[in-house]
Amino acid sequence: MLSHEVVKVYPAIYKERKSIVIENDRLRVEIVPDIGGKIVSLYYKPSGKEWLLDSGSRPFVQPIYGSIFTDWDMSGWDECFPTINPCTVHAKENNPVQLPDHGEVWSLPWNCEMQDQSIVCSVRGIGLPYRLTRTISFLETGHVRLAYRADNLGQDQLPFLWTAHPQFSISEPTQILLPDSMRSMLCVYGGEKLQTGEQYDVSSYLNIQPELREDGKKFYYPSVVPAGWSGLYGQESGNYLIVSVPVEKVPYLGIWIDEGIYNDRVTCALEPGIGYYDSLEMAQSNGTSVVIASSKSHEWHLDLKLGQGSLEKWS
Repeated sequence: MLSHEVVKVYPAIYKERKSIVIENDRLRVEIVPDIGGKIVSLYYKPSGKEWLLDSGSRPFVQPIYGSIFTDWDMSGWDECFPTINPCTVHAKENNPVQLPDHGEVWSLPWNCEMQDQSIVCSVRGIGLPYRLTRTISFLETGHVRLAYRADNLGQDQLPFLWTAHPQFSISEPTQILLPDSMRSMLCVYGGEKLQTGEQYDVSSYLNIQPELREDGKKFYYPSVVPAGWSGLYGQESGNYLIVSVPVEKVPYLGIWIDEGIYNDRVTCALEPGIGYYDSLEMAQSNGTSVVIASSKSHEWHLDLKLGQGSLEKWS
């Protein structure tokens, strides 16, 4: 945090659910522990910009474990762990485990603690023996830091895949910001116009309009990313958001654009991730999942920078 800014952490209510807020002079972040530790608000005070999509007309209720992600609120920022796509994994010999859609933790209640300048939330796995912990705090640089730790609570090795799943609201013409070296990307969901499995120069797909088109698409950078940042820039308001990760810890990036194929409003998810791609079963087979030894842990983090101004201002 900046030296003059006071951080406050306090309980609140969000859509009739208990929530926790952490805020300073410029930023306000709110989570709902009972619904997957979901971040429901990422608010930049100087411009009044709310970056996360709310549930709209969808009920904001506790999801059923093992259900389909798109049947629920489709809002805010969820964590996908230990997989995204449903799959079968063999964490223990001759003992296959079925993992549900978008992983386990988005549908489970999390335990959360309010500390002086942070919110610490954790959740334990059902299909696999782990504890995932996420700590939200403000850095002196002005960034929001999401620090993660996965603990293997079992006797066998624990494989996992993780990605952030923020549903950023596209309420104005918005540019996806990427390093120039990352413009060639693999299409993993083609929607109505693109071919799944083909690589595209995504330069012509980086400008998103807020109008619904009943289409969607998803890209992955097809190897370890050369740079650990991506972002969004509102072309009318000048609001920007930059997501940055350490490449050595979080080496992959997916971009999901929903123009009304699943959600009722346009949204974009910038998805830095561990494991390539989407299915833990696939990541195990191609050697990109992380494997944690018994009683050991693995840590990583993600930083967010919010602001308003020219594209040069955030660099």
